Amino acid sequence: QVQLVESGGGLVQAGGSLRLSCAASGRTFISYPMGWFRLTPGKEREFVAAISTVGRSTYYADSVKGRFTISRDSAKNTVYLQMNSLKPEDTAAYYCAAGSVSSRADYYDYWGQGTQVTVSS
Repeated sequence: QVQLVESGGGLVQAGGSLRLSCAASGRTFISYPMGWFRLTPGKEREFVAAISTVGRSTYYADSVKGRFTISRDSAKNTVYLQMNSLKPEDTAAYYCAAGSVSSRADYYDYWGQGTQVTVSS
């Protein structure tokens, strides 16, 4: 069992940066690939980024490539999403998830409660 808690969301102006954190419980954190998704009202959950178990492989949605960076610190049981050059269209609730590097949400086993990111123009 893995429990995930996101933090770091907030209100930022367009062009600004935020770093989201996802703290995981459980000693098996290192064995889980991790991902970030986002959800906007009226839209389906959208894949943002994913990282392999030891962090050697990362994957990004085209919409965030070059602006967002996913990373993990196994010593801290934490996954990060560094978001730079934020745009108003990045406004969403962001969720971390454990269990896959797929862009499909149904491939993941565990989910956090989400953290809101709002980008003003």
